[in-house]
Amino acid sequence: MRKFEPLPVVAIIGGGFSGAAVALHLARRQEPEPGAGIVVFEPRARLGAGLAYDTTEPTNRINVPAGRMSLYPDAPESFVDYLERVDALAGDTGAMTADGVPYPRRSVFGDYVASELAPYLSSGAIEHRRALVLGIRRSAGRWTISSSDDQELVADIVVIAVSHPAPALPKALLPVLSHPKLVSDPTKAGAFEVIASADRVLIVGNGLTSADVVAALGGRGHYGPIISISRRGLRSRGHPAVVQDPYGDFVSEPITRASELLRHIRQALHAARQQGLDWHPVLDAVRAQGQQIWQALPVVERQRIARLARPYWDAHRFRIAPQVETVLDQAVESGTLGILAASIASASIEGHEIVVDLKERRLGTERIAVDAIVVTTGPAHGNILRSQPFLAALEEAGVLTPCETGLGIACDLHARAVGADGLAERSLFIAGPLARGTFGELMGLPQVTEHAVFVAREVEALLTVDRLPSSASQSA
Repeated sequence: MRKFEPLPVVAIIGGGFSGAAVALHLARRQEPEPGAGIVVFEPRARLGAGLAYDTTEPTNRINVPAGRMSLYPDAPESFVDYLERVDALAGDTGAMTADGVPYPRRSVFGDYVASELAPYLSSGAIEHRRALVLGIRRSAGRWTISSSDDQELVADIVVIAVSHPAPALPKALLPVLSHPKLVSDPTKAGAFEVIASADRVLIVGNGLTSADVVAALGGRGHYGPIISISRRGLRSRGHPAVVQDPYGDFVSEPITRASELLRHIRQALHAARQQGLDWHPVLDAVRAQGQQIWQALPVVERQRIARLARPYWDAHRFRIAPQVETVLDQAVESGTLGILAASIASASIEGHEIVVDLKERRLGTERIAVDAIVVTTGPAHGNILRSQPFLAALEEAGVLTPCETGLGIACDLHARAVGADGLAERSLFIAGPLARGTFGELMGLPQVTEHAVFVAREVEALLTVDRLPSSASQSA
């Protein structure tokens, strides 16, 4: 009689969009007969939403047209088809732009991802464990994972797809840490309930999250003055009035210096203007060719770009939804919102107020008094390996190392984690934006989806070619 061995196990740590997409595409690749058990560790109630799409804030919208959002690179209309199939925009009068382009609420995209995962969860092809991973250790050539539900899982392959670490509180704000209206994490549910309608608000950061905060406060009837600061005073840009094809070639001749790349971009911008185009198609070309551009650059040049050029790239790359852009434009025009190039020199609590000394670029220091402060400085990328105990332990064991660019976790071009010895861990993968230090442009959803497909393919190849020993779930 033939002896049936249990299937090998693939454990995915993190069930936000990146982890859920890897699980989905791996399950799809194994149809009709599964070749491995797929277990996703995610404490949230549903997979695929993560921090970005788990929000219930009605003003939080996807920041690109719905037609560019899909779980499937070969089916770009998948999300749009879902919107029509379930009539997801019913009652959302602000979802469509004037020219009929849908920008649904982010939670709707989370619903879409959940619906695509549902058949695989119900069939058992994917198992969702609602637990936090507390530790991962090597165990006889496999990985033993301990979790907050007091269980252990022995896995043959592990995919780390955790989210970005939370924003780090600027040191200058530590003296006001106890103030009840210091909102250090605006993504938390109910974060803005402490802010009254007439409060004077200081927003630290000028990116996408800052724009979301202004829109969310406006949706709550806030009318008090808002000052939004960043070191360079760069505000997130919007989408072009008319869609234009990407313009510029940055890969036919490999570029190996950051200064050379900047020169090529400036030349392309000048040529585009001569043809009646704006900056959008040039930056779209850079984004589309981003991974090839990045991988042609030596590490020292990548570091230079991450340190010096990233704020300018982020302001143009991460565009806000037209609905949010309108809110910001109206707030600036009315004088309700002021955007400054400044940093915080010091802060203190005086009575109910927070007194802040702003060091403005080229203008010296100005003292202001505010009622509330919202921190939107973005993820603390450099702290990723200290953001969760199991990551810190893997770093201490020499299994994980930070990316040399400071943008995430070190991995090779197969997405395998690189240890302290400089060697790749053959059965430990890094998925999602935390791999962008190696792969380059890996923040937009289309790129994250393509990377999830790539990681799923790499995992399947390891399962198939190496015929890893089977493992079984064990209870502690």
